[in-house]
Amino acid sequence: MVSVPAGRFLMGSQDALSYPADGESPVRTVYVDAFRIDACTVSNAQFARFATDTGYRTSAERIGWSFVFAGLLPDDFPPTRAVAAAPWWRQVEGADWRRPDGPHSTSEDRPDHPVVHIDWDDARAYAAWAGKRLPTEAEWERAARGGLHAKAFPWGDEFEPGGRPRMNVWQGDFPNRHPAAGGWYGTCPVDAYEPNGFGLYNATGNVWEWCEDSFSPSPGGRERVAKGGSYLCHASYCRRYRVAARQGLHPDSATGNVGFRCALDMT
Repeated sequence: MVSVPAGRFLMGSQDALSYPADGESPVRTVYVDAFRIDACTVSNAQFARFATDTGYRTSAERIGWSFVFAGLLPDDFPPTRAVAAAPWWRQVEGADWRRPDGPHSTSEDRPDHPVVHIDWDDARAYAAWAGKRLPTEAEWERAARGGLHAKAFPWGDEFEPGGRPRMNVWQGDFPNRHPAAGGWYGTCPVDAYEPNGFGLYNATGNVWEWCEDSFSPSPGGRERVAKGGSYLCHASYCRRYRVAARQGLHPDSATGNVGFRCALDMT
């Protein structure tokens, strides 16, 4: 884990290319107490130790299926139900954290990649076992900014400084197969690319990360905040690979691009 000092920061964004319905604005000054946060998202190897120690079964394991990005399925994979508004998501029987791309795959060959197909309750169960908790949205965003103020990304405002990728997001035309800049198609190791000023790796891109907070303060709202974007984000439809960006997910959402990292109060 890395330490994030107490302090005030500018949270949110009024970026003209952001998504007003997501509630990024207005920009406001927020104070956060000092805390600690995982330098990396929880990996397959770490989650495997938890599952072995506790016998825990994730929601995807219990229901027997999860959503997998179609581009990660074999060409001869049988037709399955797709999400109407996002047909690149396919319902795959047998997909879960152990078999992230479906029954033909295994997480054992990617121990240093982020665990995926994890819903909010799964993430909280792991955090409790580890003696930690999920970060609040404000903690996550302060940590992801790495000490910078009002910047789009953990390293500044330039998407690819010097033409060099700094995070794992979609390259090329989405959702067609893209040139895997940096060598990744799907997830990458949790410590890929350079850390930010606080020592966090992959704060944007790679996988969405669960936070503790409700997405909307309105009564009855069940969605929880996810931050950071994923390997499927692309400017043409989902420019949410920015530190201020946010997404609301139902707590039982478990897909192949959602993971988490843990936080801890300073003692």
